[in-house]
Amino acid sequence: MSNTHDEALLAQVAALPALPGVYRYFDAQEQLLYVGKALNLKRRVSSYFQKDHGGTRIGHMVSKITRMETTVVRSEAEALLLENNLIKTLHPRFNILFRDDKSYPYLKLTGNGRVALPAVVKTPEAQHYPRVAYYRGAVEKKHRYFGPFPSAWAVKESIQLIQKVFRLRTCEDTVFANRTRPCLLFQIKRCSGPCVNLISPEDYKADVQHAEQFLRGETQALMREMEARMMQHADKLEFELAAEVRNQLTALSRVLHQQSVDTAVDTDADILVAKVQGGRACVNLAMVRGGRHLGDRPYFPVHVQDAQDLLGLEEGEAPIPVEVQVLEAFLAQHYIGVPVPPLLILSAAVDKALIAALSAQSGVKISTVKNPREHRRVWLEMAEKNAELQLARLLAEEGSQQARTRALAEALDLAPDDLDQLHIECFDISHTAGENTQASCVVFRQHKMQSSDYR
Repeated sequence: MSNTHDEALLAQVAALPALPGVYRYFDAQEQLLYVGKALNLKRRVSSYFQKDHGGTRIGHMVSKITRMETTVVRSEAEALLLENNLIKTLHPRFNILFRDDKSYPYLKLTGNGRVALPAVVKTPEAQHYPRVAYYRGAVEKKHRYFGPFPSAWAVKESIQLIQKVFRLRTCEDTVFANRTRPCLLFQIKRCSGPCVNLISPEDYKADVQHAEQFLRGETQALMREMEARMMQHADKLEFELAAEVRNQLTALSRVLHQQSVDTAVDTDADILVAKVQGGRACVNLAMVRGGRHLGDRPYFPVHVQDAQDLLGLEEGEAPIPVEVQVLEAFLAQHYIGVPVPPLLILSAAVDKALIAALSAQSGVKISTVKNPREHRRVWLEMAEKNAELQLARLLAEEGSQQARTRALAEALDLAPDDLDQLHIECFDISHTAGENTQASCVVFRQHKMQSSDYR
């Protein structure tokens, strides 16, 4: 055991059980350094203190440890989930962190579809005509939600498609209740005018059901159903109604053909690519929902260099590639509280125990594909290209920021040993004729302004 640590700490390490669990290291200031999981707590934690790690990142971290906490769990899967819950909430210094916790937007259809329709409609009521809307936040059972989507733009584009094909309303209930004549959306054929009784609740409900089928990716069944309805209207000589359905079919076909990838197999999938270059990493997440490719979203983890050497310490373990470490960290942290699709298309193979834990947590049987074919291959190649572009953009921006920091240090006649550690605070104090004094502080650190430290 190491001679540089307190005897009480070393005794605690020696007394650890050979069971699965999670361990947490703290420094003298009670700052959390690292959170890790182990199939065998005693063997894993002991490996930190029994070896001489020299001047490596591991050695730097181990030298700071003054206190340790452990939690024993029943299985490796539980350890995985607990580890990443703690990482996401506590932000330890030496773990790979994904700090973008913005919630994802959804497309919302108001109501649950179980409201009884009136036999005779005198004054239209909003509850009988569900509204399609953009939504971000916690989902509620009284409404229907589709998503999540990677961006607000993807939701708004889907709403426009639904307006164009199915002509569902987007107006607020208060606006709906006070309309006396159709709005502009009705005039340009983006709404069927339920607010002024220009469509029956039954017909509007059918349009809502068709929109749901479209959002779930049931496009082939939907088109067959619409074709049958068009022929029924034609057989009854209801040519105007048949023409309406025909126009919907045409618009729907155009939408489907505009998709960069057309598939009738995969309805929900996430495509994940990890790229590492120049000490920085990018995970690009592309989403397919209802068979439609909705775009992608990049994530840039921090502490990649610090975390890289802290994995694979047990005897006989092979080093884990950085891309795999980053990808596994993203999977474990990102899908806490976020719905997981049944298919994950990955740029690298990940630990099967992690996927099993995600399946158990979400209640969804998750399958992964590393070397996809056909349309899945196209999706993966698109995500890989976007990851490369986003990472190149980040490195270019950081290079420019470092150049500005160097120029600033020279202008202020400063000569810091490490420009990365240059910390500047600027204060501005103002008053009105000696009264109502106000002060503000802005902080420049790590080559950029730190908006979270603004005071």
